Amino acid sequence: MGTAEQAERRTGRKRLVSLLSAALLIFGTSVAFVTGTTSAAADPIEGCTATTGAIVAVDFGPFGGKVERGCDTTPTTGYELLHAGGFTTEGTQHDGPAFICRIGSGSFNSGTQYPTADKEPCVLTPQATAYWSYWTASPGQKTWTYSSLGAMARIPKAGDVDAWVFGSTDIGGTSGKPAFSPDDVRAARGTPDPDPTGPPPVPPGTVDVPAATRWITGKLTDGERVVDEGATTPNYLLTTEAVYALAGADPKSAAARKAADFLAAPAHTDAYAYPAGKAGIPDATAAARLALVAEATGKDPRAFGGHDLLGDLVRYVCPRDIGDGETIEGCLTKGDFRTTGQSDAQAMAVIALLNGGVTPPADAVKRLTALQCEDGGFTSILIRSGGWCDSDANATALIALALKRAGGHDAVVEKARAHLRKSQLPTGAWPAAAYMTTGNAASTGWAAQAMRALGDTPYADAGLFWLSKQQLPGGAFGFEEGLTEPQLYPTAPAVVAAAKSDLVKLTTKKVDPPTPPTTPSPPTTPSPPTTPPGDGPDLKKGTAYLTDTARLIQGRYYENTPGSGFADYGLTIDGAYALAATGENDSVLRNIVDFLDKGGKDGKGRGVHDWTLIGTKHAGGGSLGKTALLAEVVGRDPRAFGGQDLIAALAKAVCPAPSTAPDRSCAAKGAYTNAPSVFSQSLAVIAQVRAGESAAAADPIAYLESLQEPSGAWPSLIGTPSGAEVDSTAMAAMALDLLPDAKAQAAVDKALVWLAAQQKDDGGFPGASGNSVNSAALAVQGMTLDAPKYRTQIAKARKFLATQQNGDGGFDVAKGGQPGSDVRASTQAVGGATGISFATLTRSLAGTVPQPVPTGTTGAPVIVTPGGETASSVGGSESGGRLASTGTQVAGIAAAAVALVFGGWGTTRVARRRRRHHQTTGGRA
Repeated sequence: MGTAEQAERRTGRKRLVSLLSAALLIFGTSVAFVTGTTSAAADPIEGCTATTGAIVAVDFGPFGGKVERGCDTTPTTGYELLHAGGFTTEGTQHDGPAFICRIGSGSFNSGTQYPTADKEPCVLTPQATAYWSYWTASPGQKTWTYSSLGAMARIPKAGDVDAWVFGSTDIGGTSGKPAFSPDDVRAARGTPDPDPTGPPPVPPGTVDVPAATRWITGKLTDGERVVDEGATTPNYLLTTEAVYALAGADPKSAAARKAADFLAAPAHTDAYAYPAGKAGIPDATAAARLALVAEATGKDPRAFGGHDLLGDLVRYVCPRDIGDGETIEGCLTKGDFRTTGQSDAQAMAVIALLNGGVTPPADAVKRLTALQCEDGGFTSILIRSGGWCDSDANATALIALALKRAGGHDAVVEKARAHLRKSQLPTGAWPAAAYMTTGNAASTGWAAQAMRALGDTPYADAGLFWLSKQQLPGGAFGFEEGLTEPQLYPTAPAVVAAAKSDLVKLTTKKVDPPTPPTTPSPPTTPSPPTTPPGDGPDLKKGTAYLTDTARLIQGRYYENTPGSGFADYGLTIDGAYALAATGENDSVLRNIVDFLDKGGKDGKGRGVHDWTLIGTKHAGGGSLGKTALLAEVVGRDPRAFGGQDLIAALAKAVCPAPSTAPDRSCAAKGAYTNAPSVFSQSLAVIAQVRAGESAAAADPIAYLESLQEPSGAWPSLIGTPSGAEVDSTAMAAMALDLLPDAKAQAAVDKALVWLAAQQKDDGGFPGASGNSVNSAALAVQGMTLDAPKYRTQIAKARKFLATQQNGDGGFDVAKGGQPGSDVRASTQAVGGATGISFATLTRSLAGTVPQPVPTGTTGAPVIVTPGGETASSVGGSESGGRLASTGTQVAGIAAAAVALVFGGWGTTRVARRRRRHHQTTGGRA
């Protein structure tokens, strides 16, 4: 579910923590390296080279040891690399062996695992200031990257090196890095950077630009605007993309000018760039895009739609960092264009100002240079100095274009140019991220634009060769290599590149006088939607993926570790929520619920309350709330579920005051015991309120409300400083949406405004893993609380989710990340795109009957049916394939097929109407 909740269950999770590890290393002795000590089971360290196998290094410095290395010549996962390298591990009682709580090595202190039991009992997730964090580096990479995947999900490549460090780091991996470099522990102590001698040796290729522009023109409703399928309002962002492509291909394009006329109508300029009203802060991303539209079609960006777009951009540049005085809405640090949040918007604003004859504020240009990563690329999000920097091809190309246009930043541009050269694939394509091995049409389009502008024509031409092979029969391009669904977002930059132009060039060249704007039609108020807009993922395929017994063991539970027999009860309940949201397989949902409710045991003899730990001092409010909510969803009694009164346990779990060290169970008055995240707090509140226990939940509700930031967002963690997060904000909004009072409703409205502002150009949302499926789906659920207002954003997010669905029906963790379906991401995806809030989710099991456990498997759960009969199975192992989600830090949510999604959409819309009504009447939702 939420990022923080998943983080409690993963190997090598991202947590916001202190600098304990760094302090120990600073005040202790310097790090020493053991070069040849391996256990008997480990591959010889010499077996790993720059092109064979992978190295893992574990720093035992905090425990008086050294950095120990291990080798796996044939690594399959980061988890196996750790073990094959000669290390032993131990998990937690709550989450099983996949959550690495201790690590030992035969080369240090006779194999003792650290931290020892007297320091960390390894019952629950270790404290936020002391845990094993997971870092990776690819061949040639000089610095460590905090892994966005858990060790169970990450697949090391030849020449990779992994590191495990005990202590602390934050969610972005900006602190607590290893005290040694990747080269210090690589095979043969490091390898030189790749030094490409020239562009990929590919033949010339030609993109059919006329076919592409015909396809784009055909996407324009009435020849003037892009409207997503199922929507009634324009998709302004994609309309601007269409203008760039058409103007780039033909500076006199009548279609581009007609679309620009539409955008210049005051009603549409206001709707896109001034959602807060004429007196409010403009959406800087939209203002920059519209200014570029004006410049590309000969219009005046200082008199566009009744606004001085360039003047407004300059007026709303952030004057200081958020840490230097009072917080300024929409600002992160000095030089940001307020409300942007993304690097591409910052670069577009700089280009628009320069091409409009306005000198951009020096701090705004300097801000771009501060986004450069150590490898020369640029990150896609606006980070503060020293933040976690992960190079993105699109951002690198666009910022390089902006800085070249600005002048005076030759060294920075040259470093970006070298990065683009090095990251180009042998096929001629550019991947979305440097560690990927497949091409991306949008990234290749942007990179080819930049390389041609920077004088690297052969590299740009090689990119066009790859694009020519990816162009679809109708002229468009898909999002990723090999995808056959045409999309406007990747097609636009590909067309500009194929026309041998670029965004700077097409917005600075001379054009004919602008066509007088047409008289806009009076704006109309769209009717409230009855179905979710836009194309979504295939719900039936997603459900089939989730219910396949290769993953859902005997149709009852998901394993923590493949073949372990150890149930991941949190993930299993996530799967049940997804099935309840879609209604595609109520029989399997019944099996899961009966397994949890009627005494089912996993292959280790554990039931669900071995996970909730109800009745013990380790009982967690999040686990109790999550289980109670499932009972409420399917009509079971949460006061007698699995033989326990979960609602009474939740009431007992409410903290009367913060606990004192070393007890860390209570973060504050109103928090729940052992519930360290906003996600857990929200789940427990929902469970209590749905059970009619609003009075008992009064303190938890007040505490949840107190955690909301001035921006409208919620942080990820409780009791430990952490940044604003999409997942937690969506979940908190769902919880407070259950409440009728004006304060709660105002908090929800503010949260939804913040959520919508986080959406990326491709419809995705940022999460700890990048462009996260999990975050996008939770955002859909959150924004659907006010579906009429956020119809366009919801449609974009659903389309994004559809692009992340694989042929097997499952979903990737994040766009541009390690490819391959992930169970946890898929549970979120299949339920999330229905738009149904967890707070209102219901599914009747009437008409279903308990099913017997399949025979022929080992580790069989014991199922006690409602009739009192016990079924079990014995036999050979057929537990199925690898559980891709085990140990992942962030997973995604994907979507439901249209038919059943519609029902959930309508239910949520009715609930929202009630919420609006109660705001004025004071009634109860």
